[in-house]
Amino acid sequence: VQLVESGGGLVQAVGSLRLSCAASGRSISNNNMCWLRQAPGKEREFVAGINRSGGGTYYADSVKGRFTISRDNAKNTVYLQMNSLKPEDTAVYYCALNSGYSWSRRESDFGSWGQGTQVTVSS
Repeated sequence: VQLVESGGGLVQAVGSLRLSCAASGRSISNNNMCWLRQAPGKEREFVAGINRSGGGTYYADSVKGRFTISRDNAKNTVYLQMNSLKPEDTAVYYCALNSGYSWSRRESDFGSWGQGTQVTVSS
């Protein structure tokens, strides 16, 4: 499966962006999915996860209440709605398959990374 992220860009603080992760090659409807991010000079970190049906979602404390992960299995796409953005949200955002439990935050469970999309939040 190939994952392609899109929707990143430059936005002012408190603004919003919606990221998309489109899958091709096969259906991802049987996969848990996740979003991660990596800021310059920092390790990649878990942002949000979603189970196969979309009924279970999980968030890092730093984004809880501001970001919403969702999926449309008919479109083979996962989304990340980001509201109330802060400069510290600036990073490259990646989506990935999660081969572990839907709530897993272990990077060893994540694979088939996309190329990432840059999100820059100005103050």
